[in-house]
Amino acid sequence: MTLILGLESSCDETAAALVDGNRCILAQHIASQEAEHAPYGGVVPEIAARAHAERLAPLIEATLSDANVTLDQVDAIAATAGPGLIGGVMVGLVTGKALAMASGKPLIAVNHLEGHALSPRLADASLEFPYALLLVSGGHCQILRVEGVGRYQRLATTIDDALGEAFDKSAKILGLGYPGGPAMERLAREGDPKAVPLPRPLVGSGEVHFSFAGLKSAVLRAHESGKYTPADIAASFQQAAVDCITDRLRIALDAMGPITALVVAGGVAANTSIRQALETIAENRSVSFVAPPIALCTDNAAMIAWAGVEHFTLGHSDPLDIAARPRWPLDPDAEPVRGAGVKA
Repeated sequence: MTLILGLESSCDETAAALVDGNRCILAQHIASQEAEHAPYGGVVPEIAARAHAERLAPLIEATLSDANVTLDQVDAIAATAGPGLIGGVMVGLVTGKALAMASGKPLIAVNHLEGHALSPRLADASLEFPYALLLVSGGHCQILRVEGVGRYQRLATTIDDALGEAFDKSAKILGLGYPGGPAMERLAREGDPKAVPLPRPLVGSGEVHFSFAGLKSAVLRAHESGKYTPADIAASFQQAAVDCITDRLRIALDAMGPITALVVAGGVAANTSIRQALETIAENRSVSFVAPPIALCTDNAAMIAWAGVEHFTLGHSDPLDIAARPRWPLDPDAEPVRGAGVKA
Protein backbone atom coordinates (compact mmCIF):
# COMPACT_ATOMS: atom_id res chain seq x y z
CA MET A 1 0.00 0.00 0.00
CA THR A 2 1.46 3.35 -1.07
CA LEU A 3 1.95 5.77 1.84
CA ILE A 4 2.95 9.38 1.22
CA LEU A 5 3.89 12.15 3.66
CA GLY A 6 2.73 15.51 2.32
CA LEU A 7 3.96 18.98 3.35
CA GLU A 8 2.25 22.30 2.53
CA SER A 9 3.61 25.81 3.21
CA SER A 10 2.82 27.92 0.14
CA CYS A 11 0.87 30.71 1.87
CA ASP A 12 -0.41 31.04 5.43
CA GLU A 13 -1.29 27.44 6.32
CA THR A 14 1.42 25.12 7.66
CA ALA A 15 0.40 21.50 7.23
CA ALA A 16 1.55 17.89 7.22
CA ALA A 17 -0.49 14.81 6.28
CA LEU A 18 -0.21 11.09 5.64
CA VAL A 19 -2.33 9.68 2.82
CA ASP A 20 -2.35 6.17 1.40
CA GLY A 21 -3.23 4.74 -1.99
CA ASN A 22 -6.74 3.84 -0.81
CA ARG A 23 -7.56 7.54 -0.42
CA CYS A 24 -7.38 7.32 3.35
CA ILE A 25 -6.09 10.36 5.24
CA LEU A 26 -4.35 8.58 8.10
CA ALA A 27 -3.47 11.80 9.91
CA GLN A 28 -3.22 15.51 9.23
CA HIS A 29 -2.23 18.58 11.22
CA ILE A 30 -2.79 22.16 10.04
CA ALA A 31 -1.59 25.29 11.82
CA SER A 32 -3.44 28.44 10.82
CA GLN A 33 -1.78 31.85 10.82
CA GLU A 34 -4.98 33.89 10.90
CA ALA A 35 -4.11 35.57 14.21
CA GLU A 36 -0.68 36.63 12.96
CA HIS A 37 -1.95 38.23 9.75
CA ALA A 38 -5.33 39.60 10.90
CA PRO A 39 -3.90 42.95 12.14
CA TYR A 40 -2.59 43.62 8.62
CA GLY A 41 -5.74 42.59 6.73
CA GLY A 42 -3.81 40.11 4.60
CA VAL A 43 -0.84 37.77 4.49
CA VAL A 44 2.58 39.27 5.29
CA PRO A 45 5.16 37.05 3.51
CA GLU A 46 7.96 37.43 6.05
CA ILE A 47 5.67 36.63 8.98
CA ALA A 48 4.30 33.62 7.10
CA ALA A 49 7.76 32.22 6.35
CA ARG A 50 8.88 32.51 9.97
CA ALA A 51 5.73 30.81 11.20
CA HIS A 52 6.25 27.92 8.76
CA ALA A 53 9.83 27.48 9.98
CA GLU A 54 8.69 27.34 13.60
CA ARG A 55 5.71 25.03 13.15
CA LEU A 56 6.42 22.54 10.38
CA ALA A 57 8.70 20.10 12.24
CA PRO A 58 6.33 19.69 15.23
CA LEU A 59 3.40 19.16 12.84
CA ILE A 60 5.29 16.41 11.01
CA GLU A 61 6.13 14.69 14.29
CA ALA A 62 2.50 14.90 15.44
CA THR A 63 1.20 13.54 12.13
CA LEU A 64 3.52 10.53 12.17
CA SER A 65 2.70 9.90 15.83
CA ASP A 66 -1.06 10.07 15.30
CA ALA A 67 -0.85 7.50 12.51
CA ASN A 68 1.61 5.34 14.48
CA VAL A 69 3.92 5.48 11.47
CA THR A 70 7.67 5.97 11.27
CA LEU A 71 9.45 7.80 8.48
CA ASP A 72 10.92 4.47 7.35
CA GLN A 73 7.41 3.22 6.59
CA VAL A 74 6.66 6.14 4.25
CA ASP A 75 7.17 5.49 0.53
CA ALA A 76 7.93 9.08 -0.49
CA ILE A 77 7.91 12.69 0.68
CA ALA A 78 5.67 15.09 -1.27
CA ALA A 79 6.26 18.79 -0.67
CA THR A 80 4.80 21.87 -2.29
CA ALA A 81 7.49 23.41 -4.52
CA GLY A 82 5.41 26.33 -5.80
CA PRO A 83 3.67 28.47 -6.78
CA GLY A 84 3.31 30.63 -3.71
CA LEU A 85 5.11 32.98 -1.36
CA ILE A 86 8.68 31.95 -2.03
CA GLY A 87 9.86 32.12 1.60
CA GLY A 88 7.17 29.75 2.76
CA VAL A 89 7.56 27.44 -0.24
CA MET A 90 11.28 27.15 0.52
CA VAL A 91 10.62 26.16 4.12
CA GLY A 92 8.41 23.24 3.11
CA LEU A 93 10.52 22.12 0.17
CA VAL A 94 13.82 22.23 2.07
CA THR A 95 12.22 20.26 4.90
CA GLY A 96 10.96 17.70 2.39
CA LYS A 97 14.42 17.42 0.86
CA ALA A 98 16.00 16.90 4.29
CA LEU A 99 13.52 14.17 5.18
CA ALA A 100 14.01 12.47 1.81
CA MET A 101 17.78 12.58 2.14
CA ALA A 102 17.77 11.33 5.74
CA SER A 103 15.37 8.47 5.03
CA GLY A 104 16.53 7.54 1.54
CA LYS A 105 12.99 8.04 0.25
CA PRO A 106 12.05 9.68 -3.07
CA LEU A 107 11.10 13.35 -3.16
CA ILE A 108 8.04 14.46 -5.12
CA ALA A 109 7.92 18.21 -5.75
CA VAL A 110 4.23 19.08 -6.05
CA ASN A 111 2.70 22.01 -7.85
CA HIS A 112 0.32 23.55 -5.31
CA LEU A 113 -2.26 24.12 -8.05
CA GLU A 114 -2.04 20.47 -9.02
CA GLY A 115 -2.76 19.59 -5.41
CA HIS A 116 -6.04 21.51 -5.75
CA ALA A 117 -6.70 20.08 -9.21
CA LEU A 118 -6.37 16.47 -8.06
CA SER A 119 -7.95 16.89 -4.60
CA PRO A 120 -11.45 15.97 -5.87
CA ARG A 121 -10.04 12.55 -6.83
CA LEU A 122 -8.93 12.06 -3.23
CA ALA A 123 -12.52 12.56 -2.08
CA ASP A 124 -14.26 10.79 -4.98
CA ALA A 125 -12.80 7.54 -6.29
CA SER A 126 -15.25 7.54 -9.20
CA LEU A 127 -13.94 10.78 -10.71
CA GLU A 128 -12.18 9.93 -13.96
CA PHE A 129 -10.19 11.97 -16.46
CA PRO A 130 -10.81 14.15 -18.38
CA TYR A 131 -12.80 16.65 -16.34
CA ALA A 132 -13.38 20.39 -16.42
CA LEU A 133 -11.92 22.25 -13.46
CA LEU A 134 -12.74 25.69 -12.11
CA LEU A 135 -9.77 26.49 -9.88
CA VAL A 136 -10.63 29.47 -7.67
CA SER A 137 -8.42 30.67 -4.83
CA GLY A 138 -6.78 33.77 -3.40
CA GLY A 139 -4.08 33.79 -6.04
CA HIS A 140 -5.63 32.04 -9.02
CA CYS A 141 -8.83 31.90 -11.05
CA GLN A 142 -8.58 29.45 -13.93
CA ILE A 143 -10.62 27.06 -16.04
CA LEU A 144 -8.72 23.94 -17.07
CA ARG A 145 -9.31 20.65 -18.80
CA VAL A 146 -7.69 18.04 -16.56
CA GLU A 147 -6.61 15.30 -18.94
CA GLY A 148 -4.47 13.30 -16.51
CA VAL A 149 -1.78 13.58 -13.87
CA GLY A 150 0.57 16.32 -15.05
CA ARG A 151 -1.57 17.00 -18.15
CA TYR A 152 -3.56 20.22 -18.03
CA GLN A 153 -5.01 22.49 -20.71
CA ARG A 154 -5.70 26.01 -19.49
CA LEU A 155 -8.64 27.65 -21.25
CA ALA A 156 -9.03 30.71 -19.05
CA THR A 157 -7.23 32.68 -16.36
CA THR A 158 -7.57 36.11 -14.77
CA ILE A 159 -6.19 39.22 -16.42
CA ASP A 160 -5.94 41.04 -13.08
CA ASP A 161 -7.21 39.93 -9.65
CA ALA A 162 -8.11 36.40 -8.65
CA LEU A 163 -11.60 35.92 -7.23
CA GLY A 164 -10.33 35.01 -3.76
CA GLU A 165 -8.28 38.20 -3.68
CA ALA A 166 -11.35 40.20 -4.70
CA PHE A 167 -13.34 38.56 -1.88
CA ASP A 168 -10.63 39.34 0.68
CA LYS A 169 -10.09 42.95 -0.42
CA SER A 170 -13.83 43.64 -0.59
CA ALA A 171 -14.15 42.26 2.93
CA LYS A 172 -11.37 44.59 4.05
CA ILE A 173 -13.22 47.54 2.50
CA LEU A 174 -16.32 46.57 4.50
CA GLY A 175 -14.30 46.15 7.71
CA LEU A 176 -14.93 42.42 7.96
CA GLY A 177 -11.37 41.43 8.80
CA TYR A 178 -9.24 38.56 7.55
CA PRO A 179 -9.81 36.00 6.08
CA GLY A 180 -12.43 37.84 4.09
CA GLY A 181 -14.05 35.19 1.92
CA PRO A 182 -15.99 33.35 4.65
CA ALA A 183 -16.94 36.65 6.29
CA MET A 184 -18.31 38.01 3.00
CA GLU A 185 -20.37 34.87 2.44
CA ARG A 186 -21.86 35.03 5.94
CA LEU A 187 -22.76 38.70 5.59
CA ALA A 188 -24.19 38.15 2.10
CA ARG A 189 -26.87 35.87 3.56
CA GLU A 190 -28.34 38.95 5.29
CA GLY A 191 -28.38 41.17 2.20
CA ASP A 192 -30.22 41.69 -1.08
CA PRO A 193 -28.13 40.55 -4.09
CA LYS A 194 -30.01 43.02 -6.33
CA ALA A 195 -29.66 46.05 -4.09
CA VAL A 196 -26.35 47.42 -5.39
CA PRO A 197 -25.79 47.95 -9.16
CA LEU A 198 -22.33 46.38 -9.36
CA PRO A 199 -20.70 45.63 -12.72
CA ARG A 200 -20.15 42.17 -14.23
CA PRO A 201 -16.76 42.69 -15.90
CA LEU A 202 -16.60 41.20 -19.44
CA VAL A 203 -19.95 39.40 -19.13
CA GLY A 204 -21.52 39.18 -22.58
CA SER A 205 -18.29 40.12 -24.33
CA GLY A 206 -17.47 36.58 -25.44
CA GLU A 207 -14.19 36.87 -23.50
CA VAL A 208 -13.22 33.61 -21.79
CA HIS A 209 -10.79 35.16 -19.29
CA PHE A 210 -11.73 36.67 -15.94
CA SER A 211 -11.42 40.20 -14.55
CA PHE A 212 -12.33 41.19 -11.00
CA ALA A 213 -10.37 44.41 -10.41
CA GLY A 214 -13.25 46.59 -11.62
CA LEU A 215 -15.73 44.75 -9.44
CA LYS A 216 -13.54 45.27 -6.39
CA SER A 217 -13.25 49.00 -7.19
CA ALA A 218 -17.02 49.24 -7.56
CA VAL A 219 -17.42 47.77 -4.08
CA LEU A 220 -15.21 50.54 -2.73
CA ARG A 221 -17.27 53.23 -4.47
CA ALA A 222 -20.53 51.72 -3.25
CA HIS A 223 -19.25 51.61 0.32
CA GLU A 224 -17.94 55.18 0.21
CA SER A 225 -21.25 56.45 -1.16
CA GLY A 226 -23.02 55.58 2.10
CA LYS A 227 -26.13 54.55 0.16
CA TYR A 228 -25.97 50.83 0.85
CA THR A 229 -25.68 48.54 3.83
CA PRO A 230 -22.60 46.29 4.12
CA ALA A 231 -24.88 43.23 3.87
CA ASP A 232 -26.39 44.43 0.58
CA ILE A 233 -22.93 45.21 -0.82
CA ALA A 234 -21.67 41.75 0.18
CA ALA A 235 -24.70 40.00 -1.32
CA SER A 236 -24.48 42.04 -4.54
CA PHE A 237 -20.74 41.40 -4.83
CA GLN A 238 -21.22 37.67 -4.39
CA GLN A 239 -23.97 37.56 -7.02
CA ALA A 240 -21.82 39.55 -9.46
CA ALA A 241 -18.98 37.07 -8.92
CA VAL A 242 -21.32 34.13 -9.57
CA ASP A 243 -22.58 35.78 -12.76
CA CYS A 244 -19.02 36.30 -14.02
CA ILE A 245 -18.05 32.70 -13.28
CA THR A 246 -21.08 31.15 -14.94
CA ASP A 247 -20.69 33.34 -18.03
CA ARG A 248 -17.02 32.33 -18.49
CA LEU A 249 -17.68 28.67 -17.76
CA ARG A 250 -20.32 28.37 -20.47
CA ILE A 251 -17.86 29.77 -23.02
CA ALA A 252 -15.02 27.52 -21.89
CA LEU A 253 -17.13 24.39 -21.71
CA ASP A 254 -18.39 24.92 -25.24
CA ALA A 255 -14.77 24.86 -26.42
CA MET A 256 -13.54 22.07 -24.19
CA GLY A 257 -14.82 18.88 -25.73
CA PRO A 258 -16.14 15.79 -23.89
CA ILE A 259 -15.66 15.68 -20.11
CA THR A 260 -16.70 13.32 -17.33
CA ALA A 261 -17.56 16.02 -14.78
CA LEU A 262 -17.49 19.68 -13.84
CA VAL A 263 -15.20 20.09 -10.84
CA VAL A 264 -14.47 23.04 -8.57
CA ALA A 265 -11.43 23.29 -6.28
CA GLY A 266 -9.49 25.89 -4.33
CA GLY A 267 -10.35 28.00 -1.31
CA VAL A 268 -13.24 29.85 -2.97
CA ALA A 269 -14.78 26.46 -3.82
CA ALA A 270 -16.09 26.47 -0.25
CA ASN A 271 -18.58 29.22 -1.19
CA THR A 272 -22.09 27.75 -1.20
CA SER A 273 -23.55 30.12 -3.78
CA ILE A 274 -20.78 29.34 -6.26
CA ARG A 275 -21.24 25.60 -5.72
CA GLN A 276 -24.98 25.87 -6.34
CA ALA A 277 -24.47 27.81 -9.57
CA LEU A 278 -21.93 25.27 -10.85
CA GLU A 279 -24.21 22.39 -9.93
CA THR A 280 -26.92 23.94 -12.12
CA ILE A 281 -24.51 24.29 -15.05
CA ALA A 282 -23.43 20.65 -14.68
CA GLU A 283 -27.04 19.49 -14.53
CA ASN A 284 -27.91 21.45 -17.67
CA ARG A 285 -25.00 19.81 -19.49
CA SER A 286 -25.80 16.32 -18.17
CA VAL A 287 -22.44 15.85 -16.47
CA SER A 288 -21.61 15.18 -12.84
CA PHE A 289 -20.72 18.01 -10.49
CA VAL A 290 -17.88 17.24 -8.08
CA ALA A 291 -16.66 19.43 -5.24
CA PRO A 292 -14.24 18.25 -2.57
CA PRO A 293 -15.22 18.50 1.10
CA ILE A 294 -14.70 21.96 2.59
CA ALA A 295 -11.62 20.72 4.47
CA LEU A 296 -9.94 19.91 1.14
CA CYS A 297 -10.82 23.26 -0.48
CA THR A 298 -8.56 25.45 1.61
CA ASP A 299 -4.79 24.88 1.63
CA ASN A 300 -3.95 21.55 3.23
CA ALA A 301 -1.29 18.84 3.13
CA ALA A 302 -3.65 15.96 2.35
CA MET A 303 -4.09 17.22 -1.20
CA ILE A 304 -0.31 17.51 -1.57
CA ALA A 305 0.14 13.97 -0.26
CA TRP A 306 -2.55 12.72 -2.65
CA ALA A 307 -0.86 14.42 -5.61
CA GLY A 308 2.24 12.60 -4.40
CA VAL A 309 0.33 9.30 -4.46
CA GLU A 310 -0.80 9.97 -8.03
CA HIS A 311 2.74 10.76 -9.19
CA PHE A 312 4.38 7.96 -7.20
CA THR A 313 1.97 5.43 -8.72
CA LEU A 314 3.22 6.54 -12.15
CA GLY A 315 6.86 6.18 -11.08
CA HIS A 316 7.55 9.91 -10.85
CA SER A 317 10.07 11.51 -8.48
CA ASP A 318 12.28 14.61 -8.45
CA PRO A 319 15.97 15.33 -7.81
CA LEU A 320 16.97 16.86 -4.50
CA ASP A 321 18.30 19.97 -6.22
CA ILE A 322 14.91 20.94 -7.65
CA ALA A 323 14.23 24.64 -7.03
CA ALA A 324 11.30 26.31 -5.31
CA ARG A 325 9.15 28.38 -7.67
CA PRO A 326 7.14 31.50 -6.90
CA ARG A 327 5.31 30.90 -10.22
CA TRP A 328 4.57 27.53 -11.77
CA PRO A 329 1.83 27.29 -14.41
CA LEU A 330 -0.06 24.03 -14.75
CA ASP A 331 -0.14 24.53 -18.51
CA PRO A 332 3.22 26.03 -19.53
CA ASP A 333 2.18 25.94 -23.19
CA ALA A 334 -0.89 28.12 -22.70
CA GLU A 335 -0.83 31.38 -24.63
CA PRO A 336 -0.06 34.42 -22.45
CA VAL A 337 -2.95 36.78 -21.92
CA ARG A 338 -2.94 40.51 -21.31
CA GLY A 339 -2.53 41.92 -17.83
CA ALA A 340 -1.58 39.83 -14.83
CA GLY A 341 -2.67 36.67 -16.63
CA VAL A 342 0.86 36.26 -17.93
CA LYS A 343 1.80 35.10 -14.42
CA ALA A 344 -0.63 32.18 -14.54
